Amino acid sequence: MKYRYVGKSGLRVSPICMGTMSFGSWSDRKESLRIMDTAFDRGINFFDTAEVYPVPPKAEYAGESETIFGEWLKTKDRDSVIVATKVAGAASGWFVPPIRSGLTAIDRHHIENAVNGSLKRMNVDYIDLYQVHWPDTVVPIEESMEALSRVVESGKVRYIGTSNESAYGLTKSNTVAAYEGFPKFQSIQNNFSLLNRRFLDELANVCLQENVSLLPYSPIGGGVLSGKYNQSKLPEVARFIDYLKADNHRLRAMGERFVNPGTLDSTAKYLKIAQEAGISPVTLATAWSMNFDFVASTIIGARTADQLEDSLAALDCKLSEDTLQQCDEVHKSCLYPMG
Repeated sequence: MKYRYVGKSGLRVSPICMGTMSFGSWSDRKESLRIMDTAFDRGINFFDTAEVYPVPPKAEYAGESETIFGEWLKTKDRDSVIVATKVAGAASGWFVPPIRSGLTAIDRHHIENAVNGSLKRMNVDYIDLYQVHWPDTVVPIEESMEALSRVVESGKVRYIGTSNESAYGLTKSNTVAAYEGFPKFQSIQNNFSLLNRRFLDELANVCLQENVSLLPYSPIGGGVLSGKYNQSKLPEVARFIDYLKADNHRLRAMGERFVNPGTLDSTAKYLKIAQEAGISPVTLATAWSMNFDFVASTIIGARTADQLEDSLAALDCKLSEDTLQQCDEVHKSCLYPMG
């Protein structure tokens, strides 16, 4: 396994990261342990979770993914696994975190409580990479960075990162950190896939210039790029089927963002490209996301251990220039309301 550094940190991670957001909901405890064992046996040393996982987020289940992950981690050499988790940000336009009465913020109080909760659930002494799950547009960035600095200084956290952030937010945060002598964000975890290339606009340039690594999530578009939503009969068990049927209008909107005529049209073309290349569409999509200098590790997910095969195949897949060009042509010719 050829490891990659996260930003300018000392973290060396596998090019694929195992996401855990299904653990405790779509994946029961037994299957979750199988998934992690399968990934670890293939050389994956990087695992990502969050205090609000599993999804769909519910107050009664929040933290279950960390608990299951912590149980698995006890069976491994702690130094052999890079542990990443997140503090829930402030309520956004589509989501209210189902923890701390939905009044979360990226301030000293919430960060300290969130770190201590994650350490306890995972039964660890430190977290390798601690990330802001959503930006806080109310609490001043100076206060948030100072609060994150405190948990690093305490030894509870090694490095910090952010997610779902803008070019302005990432630049401002790390500029404040530089002036104040706080730790900088070493990574950013944003949506990035063949169906969503927004990161290439400005954020990619920031990452390259400032030595910040992208940890892309949803490389297969939440499952859309597998082609399962392009079948004449839709799957009975699938993430966005659940979202599209949800009573929560925010979840329905999220489902429609990923599954719509534009994304399905694009996916149909990517399916043909994958077939011509002799690989699965999941392998194509995962390998594509790994093909950028600013990417340290691509975060994959699975409901079952058997689903990992095509994603992990990307570790040994080098896409040809012709295949990459074909993918670019699909992107240029298709319009879809995603991002």
